[in-house]
Amino acid sequence: MEEKNIKAKVYLLAHTTPVNTIDGSKDPERVVAAAGKLCYSKSNVMNLYQGLDDEATEKFVNMLSSMGHESPIEHISFTFGIEGISRTCSHQIVRHRIASYSQQSQRYVDLQNSFNYIIPPAIENNEKAKSIYLDSMKDSETAYKEITQALIDEYTEGITDKKEVAKLIKKALEDSRFALPNACETKIIVTMNARTLLNFFKERCCSRAQWEIRDVADQMLDIVLDIAPNVFANAGAPCVFGKCPEGKMSCGEKQQPKIKQIIRRR
Repeated sequence: MEEKNIKAKVYLLAHTTPVNTIDGSKDPERVVAAAGKLCYSKSNVMNLYQGLDDEATEKFVNMLSSMGHESPIEHISFTFGIEGISRTCSHQIVRHRIASYSQQSQRYVDLQNSFNYIIPPAIENNEKAKSIYLDSMKDSETAYKEITQALIDEYTEGITDKKEVAKLIKKALEDSRFALPNACETKIIVTMNARTLLNFFKERCCSRAQWEIRDVADQMLDIVLDIAPNVFANAGAPCVFGKCPEGKMSCGEKQQPKIKQIIRRR
């Protein structure tokens, strides 16, 4: 079996883009500022919204952040395409419940000719562990293929209708996927609002988070900092801009802000 070096990759697919701004701004923070100002204003929505410019938007979003008033940032969302991750990682991602997910199905996608898997760095760097791991992946692939074929042979015996055969192949995959390991590569599209993202970064950028989801979270944070730098100015592990909440479970190593956050503060 050919060894494959699969790495996590995050793509931005979409984000909230305002319309009807008086200056044509596409900055999603304009929506956050308008939502926040509405809470304290007698003005009608469009006058308030169109009365904002870049300077007023930045000032108000920063004020909301300093106050801990987070509900207005729920009005903007981001959609990511994530691939090159294991099922272990995706199971952690979907635990963040205020989000929308669409994941590659092992029930409908035949992996017999595209069996990709993730190698954890600790295993990659341990010769003995890696040898055992690769043998395990080979055994899993072989088992998956042989189980799939055995079920297909049973289900399709005597059947010649192509559409019926195709349905029965899917039926075989439904059960043969049980032989696939957690290491199997998966792909997922994720949509989260900005408030959920802040919580996601708090939990998953932490040094105590599992290495794979931490890599994904770091890539996502890099992306959103380019789009909504004021909303995410303090995003990341709690220790970056404050105190670690882990107590005795703390790793004891304070993380540094991302360069984009440092530049923003100058």
